[in-house]
Amino acid sequence: MIIDLIDLLKINLKDEVIIFETDTVYGIGCLIDSEIGIKRIYEVKKREDKKPLAILCANIEQVKKLVQDFENHRYLAELHWPGALTLIFNKNMGVSDTITSGFNTVGVRIPKDTTALRILEKYGPMAVTSLNISSEPALLSFEDTLAFKNRVDYIVKGRDLSSISSTVYDCVNNKILRQGTILIG
Repeated sequence: MIIDLIDLLKINLKDEVIIFETDTVYGIGCLIDSEIGIKRIYEVKKREDKKPLAILCANIEQVKKLVQDFENHRYLAELHWPGALTLIFNKNMGVSDTITSGFNTVGVRIPKDTTALRILEKYGPMAVTSLNISSEPALLSFEDTLAFKNRVDYIVKGRDLSSISSTVYDCVNNKILRQGTILIG
């Protein structure tokens, strides 16, 4: 179902999978405690279960509940968040192995997009990845998201985007895993 943000914020999300704009690309996500939703994201994307999802958060307090050793890299978060930087930390016990594909680490980010932030403020952290079929480019056009309307519960009306995926920095091993618009080091 295609839905306005205002209407989405009135719904009690549980295991629903939603598509929404972020500050980089369109994302597909669900609540972090929804094993059903997480598995559906992998199915919709035809994504290997060996590839972890990221978690988007509304603020640093949400991030700190999910990761270990945040303070060691707080300066990167404060410098670039909200924004297109995904930081990888060792995860806390409460983060599902389904999200992280069994890894002990998790990628987290605070997006710089009003729609995404309002959703995350209302519902809390979400397991999210770019909207696309695995190995294809991430979607930037709202019109293109409609190809997924029968495979997800909600598509939040949005605008066309013009960005690239976030920079991914591994705080555990201190190295860049994917270069985006934000330069580290």
